[in-house]
Amino acid sequence: MKKFTLILAALAIAASATAQTEPNITGWLFNTTGIMGQHYVAGNSTPIQDNVLANVQTVQYSDNWVYVTTHGIPAYITGPFLDGNPSIATDQSAIYRFPRVPQENMGTPTATTGGNIGVFINGVSLFDHRDGVAWNASTNALCGGPGNPPCPGGMGATQAWSRDAIPAERAGFDCAKAHPAMGNYHHHQNPSAFNLDLVVVSNVCDLYAADGLYVIDATQHSPLVGYAYDGFPIYGAYGYANTDGTGGVTRIRSGYQLRNITVRNTSPAGASVTNGAPINTAYPLGYFREDNEFVAHAEPFYLDEHNGRFAVTPEYPNGTYAYYCTVDENWNSAYPYVIGPTFYGTVTGGKVTAVSESTTTVDPLSLSVVDPNASNLSVSIYPNPATDLIAIQVSGSTRENVDVGLIDMTGKVVREAMIAAGSTIWHLDTRTLYEGRYIVRIGNGTQAISRPVQITR
Repeated sequence: MKKFTLILAALAIAASATAQTEPNITGWLFNTTGIMGQHYVAGNSTPIQDNVLANVQTVQYSDNWVYVTTHGIPAYITGPFLDGNPSIATDQSAIYRFPRVPQENMGTPTATTGGNIGVFINGVSLFDHRDGVAWNASTNALCGGPGNPPCPGGMGATQAWSRDAIPAERAGFDCAKAHPAMGNYHHHQNPSAFNLDLVVVSNVCDLYAADGLYVIDATQHSPLVGYAYDGFPIYGAYGYANTDGTGGVTRIRSGYQLRNITVRNTSPAGASVTNGAPINTAYPLGYFREDNEFVAHAEPFYLDEHNGRFAVTPEYPNGTYAYYCTVDENWNSAYPYVIGPTFYGTVTGGKVTAVSESTTTVDPLSLSVVDPNASNLSVSIYPNPATDLIAIQVSGSTRENVDVGLIDMTGKVVREAMIAAGSTIWHLDTRTLYEGRYIVRIGNGTQAISRPVQITR
């Protein structure tokens, strides 16, 4: 699939930032048009409309905190979850609090935990690698999680071998690489759809077309996609090669690699531990978190043991510590995926039940949204020529609704749609259209581009 270079919209961040232009205040995907979530059920490729608002509803801030109110539902279609998971994405009615000025943890790093460890800019939850399943050496079997007996010590006890959700639960992720836990829809990994990877490892998008939070573009610094509970930002898979913002754009790489072991009986630090699962096709290397080890690299595009680095980014021209959604050369998710196994900063953020202090509420309609590269919009249209279906996709992430129209050669608009903020794609059924040449027009209110497309039979 050919991808054209594009940025549709970016927040204007002044060099001398004021309270209302701090990215952790203005960088969220506000729902200003009443966009609702949608979901698929297995066996039905027509999405079902949900009666729950998508993206973020409200952002408030005080001198020390930012509060984000969200239902935890994305604008892109969720589901189905084909591993037997009976849950669907449901309303979380959540308020998340983040420190306005995050601080490095100068003591013992805080380990990530099961459940939420951050929030994406569309209000969707971020989990770390784990899925609540581990290996019980006493029974030589998996323990914890649905369908397994409890682990020794009960829920919350530390286990020598904790299962990695990304390889183990791939069959249960939807097209956007996410799934729900008791209704709490969440990503463990880079929130870009499976069918956008260079090597596609899941066919769920074939029947249940959807998209993710953003589209990887190897020529552009990836967008700001979220914030961790320590308050530091999270970016997509690509960034500046050098931490000072020079060197061009490159894939930002995890410092972790698979260990060279044939038996699971030592920790990544080399200490003896209880035996883990045998290394075989059922439990290959990478199936458990402890199969990975950290190796420091001199190159600035490799990350530290927390999966982050201090670097210049588009939103932070003076530099910030930031986490990245790491992928391999095929754009498949790479451990530790986003954050972990420990946080860089002091973890003071999290879910709260109410805002109990005086705050200022952000008016999203007053935010300045501009395109710093207005002449360089782009879009992908595939397949082209098309017979039954066309996918029209903008790259990067969309912070505004994007209007899409299909125009025939007489100038008549034969199809119209909208790509909602926080999603990236429109699927157009062309089976009822005449064969011939058409024009796809894509615009965000202030600018538009046109691309030809051919429909054949």
